[in-house]
Amino acid sequence: MAKAKVYLVGAGPGDPGLITVKGRQCIEDAQVIIYDYLAAPELLKHAQQNAELIYVGKKGGDHTLSQEEINALIVKKAGAGLKVCRLKGGDPFIFGRGGEEAEELAACGIPFEVVPGVTSAVAAAAYAGIPLTHRKLTATLAFITGHEDPHKEESSIDWESLARGIGTLVFFMGVKNLPDITQELIAHGKSPDTPVALIRWGTTPGQQTVTGTLDNIAEQVKKAGLKAPAIIVVGEVVQLRESLKWFENRPLLGKRIVVTRAREQASDLVKRLSDLGAACLEYPTIRVVPADDAKPLNDAIENLSTYDWIVFTSVNGVKYFFERLFDLGRDVRALNRLRTAAIGPVTAEQLFAHGLKSDIIPGNYRAEAVVEAFRKEDLKGKKILLPRAAEARPVLPDELRKMGAQVDEVTAYLTEKVQANAGQLVEQLAAKTVDLITFTSSSTVKNFKALLPSENFKDLIAGVTVASIGPITTDTAVESGFEVQITAGSYTIPGLCDAILNYYGSRST
Repeated sequence: MAKAKVYLVGAGPGDPGLITVKGRQCIEDAQVIIYDYLAAPELLKHAQQNAELIYVGKKGGDHTLSQEEINALIVKKAGAGLKVCRLKGGDPFIFGRGGEEAEELAACGIPFEVVPGVTSAVAAAAYAGIPLTHRKLTATLAFITGHEDPHKEESSIDWESLARGIGTLVFFMGVKNLPDITQELIAHGKSPDTPVALIRWGTTPGQQTVTGTLDNIAEQVKKAGLKAPAIIVVGEVVQLRESLKWFENRPLLGKRIVVTRAREQASDLVKRLSDLGAACLEYPTIRVVPADDAKPLNDAIENLSTYDWIVFTSVNGVKYFFERLFDLGRDVRALNRLRTAAIGPVTAEQLFAHGLKSDIIPGNYRAEAVVEAFRKEDLKGKKILLPRAAEARPVLPDELRKMGAQVDEVTAYLTEKVQANAGQLVEQLAAKTVDLITFTSSSTVKNFKALLPSENFKDLIAGVTVASIGPITTDTAVESGFEVQITAGSYTIPGLCDAILNYYGSRST
């Protein structure tokens, strides 16, 4: 991106996965990001660490800044020689006032580019199972503002042409004026039986769709309590929703799930739960960092030729061991004579990515299973290197020593407490907007509890389902005062997700 340039970027309709490749690049490169209420907050994670983030959203008539003030802010930041990303929900040129902002930039001689976004009209309808055009039903489509004052003397909307000449109509921001919109369409010739759908928070886990006809949709929406923001789709294509809806059929749609795993490791769990429809609330309670003192691990690596086995109990152990190995100028050939063991398939995969196939992978993913697997080996006089976290459970080294092995435990990494956004977490628990909490280790349990005020801990977690990755984590959670409803049978992220699915599936039957 060039200096002193503004990028008017469409953020898409809500699902952060619908940002365009160029749009994401603009977010990553910007020095200033000026963003709207409807721009997915997850997109801001792509911003530079030192980028200035400025919220100028408009919600329910509450305007942080007027449009004139937003225009002036964009001009001011660009005028200071900064790279500015103006991030707008949907598409900037579809009822997003991006045209007005572009006009202001042009008048001030500030270079700009427009990066189109997926408009909510198209995306929300698609996620609701409604194709806006269909060869057998309609070949015409119109986008209309639903925000026009119904009481003004002369409408700028040609209601007769819309009612009689357009097959599918999509109204933006029209929930408040829905009764007037339906009355105008019927009065100008649209059949009262025409199908209608309102889609709220389209493409997000909070998506809600209400259907009816022009004659009764206002009543249906009132009964459902549906509020803005929503789009209105009018036309015969709406009837296809019953057979084509897919997004709202996902089993965890609308479930708000807290993910406590370290942020750098949470992506797999977040993706799996999001794909199942859940809204993931990321509150990492731990951060994985290298050991404070690298000397013990360095010494072990320098003396690798003296070991017979190296045992990895987590992907973190693999990661930080190999980072030190490479930092010391060595490579995988240094392990050429060692036999290896990995506590589970994910750890084994991480090891294989570095060129080593594990000699032992236990039947399940806990230290006791590794011990059982080693009972087939003659360990008398054997020397075993165990690079792992500080304060890990002692069962593995203790049992290996009982078999006659010499075990060198070396701290490869530490887990630190993370307390960021604790206040926000407490607020959400107090408001009862959390459905489920996931724990993927004993440390996530202990650190999560430490985030909550002890005096109302029980009240905060009352009614919240707790899911644990395995029995050891479950034991820790129970000891900490949690009631655990879900314990994964397979102690992996896929196993945890399967257990959550089974839990909600059994409750719905």
